Amino acid sequence: MFTYEIIQEESKSIVKINGDLDIDVTEIMQDEITPALMERQDIEFDFSNVPFVDSSGIGLLMTLINELREAGSQVAITKVSQEVMYVFSLLQLPEILGREIFVDLKRDFEPVSDTN
Repeated sequence: MFTYEIIQEESKSIVKINGDLDIDVTEIMQDEITPALMERQDIEFDFSNVPFVDSSGIGLLMTLINELREAGSQVAITKVSQEVMYVFSLLQLPEILGREIFVDLKRDFEPVSDTN
């Protein structure tokens, strides 16, 4: 089950996401989360409770981040699990969105090759 909470801390809005980020959360992202954040300037997405992200979830995330940036917001993604970061890296999300958006990303992180 997917849930989220938006916490306001001084000038920063923290979006705590809980659950899988997949096609099932499309309506919530588009109808609830995006409109709630459009006027916020400093936004952090806390991924500490996101165990799984699929291609539709990544597409939703990219759209949301691009819309927020176009509205003038600073966006950060934090506390991404190794498994989810692996998927992000395979799809080159840090390169597409900018490595600086992934606050916890180690500069030397590289996907592990499955070939021997």
